[in-house]
Amino acid sequence: MPIHFECQRCGACCRIEGQVRLTDVDLMRLSVLLGLSEPDFIQQYTELAADRRGLVLKDQPDGACVFLKGSDCRVNPMKPQQCAEFPQAWNNPGWERLCKAASAPAISHPRLGLPLNS
Repeated sequence: MPIHFECQRCGACCRIEGQVRLTDVDLMRLSVLLGLSEPDFIQQYTELAADRRGLVLKDQPDGACVFLKGSDCRVNPMKPQQCAEFPQAWNNPGWERLCKAASAPAISHPRLGLPLNS
C-alpha cells in the first residue's frame, strides 16, 4: 500500500547522511539561480562523488547540505532532482524517524502530496 507524505520543510532530509548527485540539468539550473558560471558553481559547491562517477553537493562541516540554512533550502525553487524526489529516489534506511512529513496527511497537490512506494 502506498504511503503518502506532505513536506513540512523541516530540513531533516538535508541533514541525512549521503550524497546528493547532480545531473547536467541541475548544474545548469543552480548556476543560473545563483548567478554563477557552471565552472564557478562546480568549484564552489560540488565535489567528486565517492564512486568517482559524477558530481555531488558539498556538505557543511556538520554534514548538512551546503544549501541548508536553518531549516530552509536556499535553492528550493531549483533544488536538485534527487532532492525533489525525496524520499522516493533515496536509499536511507530510517529516514521516516527523522522526517516530519512521514506522518503528515497528503493533500492532492502535484508538488506537495507525493506517493511513496512501500
